[in-house]
Amino acid sequence: MKLPRDHAMGHVPSARAKELKQERAIRSRQNILHAAARAFAERGYPTVTMHDVADLSGMTKGAVYFHYANKESLALAVTTEFYTRLPAISDAVARLAVPPVASVAELLLRTAAALRDEPLMKAGARLQIERALIDVELPLPFEDYTALISAWFQSARTAGELEHDTPPQTLARVLVSAFFGAQHLSWVVNDRTDIIERTLEVLHAVVPCTRDPRHISPYLREHTAA
Repeated sequence: MKLPRDHAMGHVPSARAKELKQERAIRSRQNILHAAARAFAERGYPTVTMHDVADLSGMTKGAVYFHYANKESLALAVTTEFYTRLPAISDAVARLAVPPVASVAELLLRTAAALRDEPLMKAGARLQIERALIDVELPLPFEDYTALISAWFQSARTAGELEHDTPPQTLARVLVSAFFGAQHLSWVVNDRTDIIERTLEVLHAVVPCTRDPRHISPYLREHTAA
């Protein structure tokens, strides 16, 4: 039996309507996520409310609660996104195909710029500092980031390009600790306006062969010339 044309094609607009609804939901979640990131970055987790996030996102509080059950789930979502952004930076550095030690310097410099310029990165860094105040289990800080730097240092040592007697894993831990400590001080003292300079200081002190990264860093060459 042949179905009437309208009935036979009825699923087409229905499917499209469902697709549009899903797209709107994704946009709404992203809007809320970025509003929460701005709020957490500027005010800190303890003082931010769901109402603040609703105001910043231009949505109702009910809409915010529809997508995120509570402030803890928002903090977790922002922190998870932060740890998605870090691999994106490292992937961009890997595509440059520069030597291992230069890759380490480039990774830190690009991370520093992101921490200075991107609200989501600022929020992720601040939430890690405030993690004891957040009643939800957040990802452990900088594990993959440190492991990647350790692997680059190991490659540099194998190639005879690492001027350091410290084991690569230890050197990576020290460097990451120094870098994220420096970015914290830069934030507190100067709102991260001097984060690139502080990152260079860390590199000079911890990894002597990066004494003058202008010769090995595409990021510095590009932004010094600009």
